[in-house]
Amino acid sequence: MSGPAERRDAEGRPVGPQVPASPVTVVVLGTGPFAVPMLRAIIASPHRVLAVVTRPDRVAPGRRPPRNPVREAAEAAGIPVLAPDSVNAPESTAALRTIGADLFVVCDYGQILSADVLAIPRLGGINLHGSLLPRHRGAAPVQWAILSGDATTGACVIHMTPALDAGRVLATAETPIGPHETAAELEPRLAELGVPLVIHAIGLLVAATDPLDVGEPQDPALVTRAPRLSKSDSLVDWSRPAVAIERRWRAMEPWPRTTSFLLREGAAPVRIVLEQVTVAEGRRSDAAPGTVVEADDSGMFVACGDGTVLVIVKVVPEGRRSMTSAEFLRGTLVAKGQRFGSVPHGSAGR
Repeated sequence: MSGPAERRDAEGRPVGPQVPASPVTVVVLGTGPFAVPMLRAIIASPHRVLAVVTRPDRVAPGRRPPRNPVREAAEAAGIPVLAPDSVNAPESTAALRTIGADLFVVCDYGQILSADVLAIPRLGGINLHGSLLPRHRGAAPVQWAILSGDATTGACVIHMTPALDAGRVLATAETPIGPHETAAELEPRLAELGVPLVIHAIGLLVAATDPLDVGEPQDPALVTRAPRLSKSDSLVDWSRPAVAIERRWRAMEPWPRTTSFLLREGAAPVRIVLEQVTVAEGRRSDAAPGTVVEADDSGMFVACGDGTVLVIVKVVPEGRRSMTSAEFLRGTLVAKGQRFGSVPHGSAGR
């Protein structure tokens, strides 16, 4: 378990749970689970949430709509919900003007707000972000903090501008990343870490003579990018060192996960989700990356870049349930010298 985080505003002052004496009206814009603790905290505060704006459901034919945690939380609290295709469309802008909120609070929403939209509320907009900006600007900051091997990360609140994650930083909270922590474990910690930061940031803006002058500008020289992940990011590059592959596995949980193909002579490759892996500390191999160097009840030992070795402990073979590597080996012959890798050209679908 990681230690407690220190919460401070942009000027270095400790951030507490104090709520300003002057409540304001708020529109919250969010979709994913990262925004839910913040939404619930604002609802419970003296501030008043007039409406929630969320992404519209994208439903494939014959399928149920995906869960929308923010919509569920808003509806449970009796708050009106808007789900425009584009928040920047003229009809959406008109609807937001009609609501007449003092402040927009954005988190895990999925659309970039235009200058026209940000100009609607008198206090502008603030955004809760899952990293210590300017590091990891973008849609996947939690995953990229793990992928990059960062020892620490955090949450911050910025006063928004039309540029992506580029506004002044109003408050931050730093926390260590656990040595075995996955994105699925880290993200909810950061969401809770951000709750008092949002309440504090609202207070700073309410008290400011000029809200545009509040906070600390970001240093452009320190900007790194955290682009959205795709399914193609799940495939293992075995030429990387084992420690980098293990970090990738932690970053890709719970989506898009980490996958590879067991390549078999004379048979179709088997697509496998690596459900649990660990670095074989102190073990070395001169085999080509992706080669199985040992397979027993403790796991499948696979050669990686720089002579390192990764142990695959649990797997999900395509079309089958989660199982330990020992269970998988009882039903599938995996011999020393077999390879994990990408699908060979022309073999997909055989």
